[in-house]
Amino acid sequence: MSIAEQEELLDDICNDVLGYGPLEPLLARDDIADVMVNGANRTYIEVGGKIQLTGVRFRDNQQLMNICQRIVSQVGRRVDEASPICDARLPDGSRVNVIAPPLSIDGPALTIRKFKKDKLTLDQLTRFGSISPEGAKILQIIGRVRCNVVVSGGTGSGKTTLLNCLTRYIDDDERIITCEDAAELQLQQPHVVRLETRPPNLEGQGQVTMRDLIKNCLRMRPERIIVGEVRGPEAFDLLQAMNTGHDGSMGTLHANSPRECLGRIESMISMGGFSLPSKTLREMIAGSIDVVVQAARLRDGSRRITHITEVMGMEGDVIITQDLFVYDIVGEDANGKLIGRHRSTGIGRPRFWDRARYYGEDRALAAALDAAEVRSEETA
Repeated sequence: MSIAEQEELLDDICNDVLGYGPLEPLLARDDIADVMVNGANRTYIEVGGKIQLTGVRFRDNQQLMNICQRIVSQVGRRVDEASPICDARLPDGSRVNVIAPPLSIDGPALTIRKFKKDKLTLDQLTRFGSISPEGAKILQIIGRVRCNVVVSGGTGSGKTTLLNCLTRYIDDDERIITCEDAAELQLQQPHVVRLETRPPNLEGQGQVTMRDLIKNCLRMRPERIIVGEVRGPEAFDLLQAMNTGHDGSMGTLHANSPRECLGRIESMISMGGFSLPSKTLREMIAGSIDVVVQAARLRDGSRRITHITEVMGMEGDVIITQDLFVYDIVGEDANGKLIGRHRSTGIGRPRFWDRARYYGEDRALAAALDAAEVRSEETA
């Protein structure tokens, strides 16, 4: 064998024994957003918002299963025939999901949502065109003046990235507690307590749910509570926290529009067995949430913040909302990239104006809204 072949063989053996086998080169690349392994012979990656097949192969399904077990055992989880579904994370914070046979018919299915090593900022999102400069400034002010924020969007639309960006504007002297299923938030503040749920053991004992974490963190003197992803009845506990003096709490959930986001919160609370009247639930939602930020992944693979929407209150039995910013798609270029623009809706004084004045941000807010309206008129 040549020297190059010997070195390649040595790398393969080291990766197989100590690392993640054939996945190691993919995990080292920073341009890959997702790695999707469908059994031993097919591995896909997502680059630039598009999915493509790679030449990565495993020796057999047993090698793939060994690597899956190695990944999940690092965070105290396990995956086997007795518990074939598992959520875990890599040491760098990348999120991992494994579903093993007999549930996965063609061998273990491994999905890794990779995290960039350099944390994205709102300035970078502005450069990528995800949000206009004026919209980014308003998001900064929303983060700083302790508005209760829900970031909604579809799978892979950039909700967690956006939540990380918003948390950059939290003051360093605030005590933040995060609750997540698999810890993936990357907060930059010095005073952060990170909590993670725990699945039941073999005997079905010892489970710690998201509701347990949120209830407990209320006793830990938090100033802000951040929930990585709201999936079920813990939505009720998050609203309670927002209502009881923990202003500036944030969370993410899956929804396709701000209006649908509020409806999903209502249905998730109902799923938890709370027998509250519908109007009471909506009053609680309207009284707790100040802003919904909607993220979307468009069909050309680009990610955009499509709505910054305020929750105004109740009118009869209906929650009233108003859009501050919306994203309009106006066409498509020759390369298939969508052309769009962020447009201000012309709201001069949003509902959180008094809160901004309390924190000394009212002039900055007025300047950003004026600049956004001027830009909207120019692009129109």
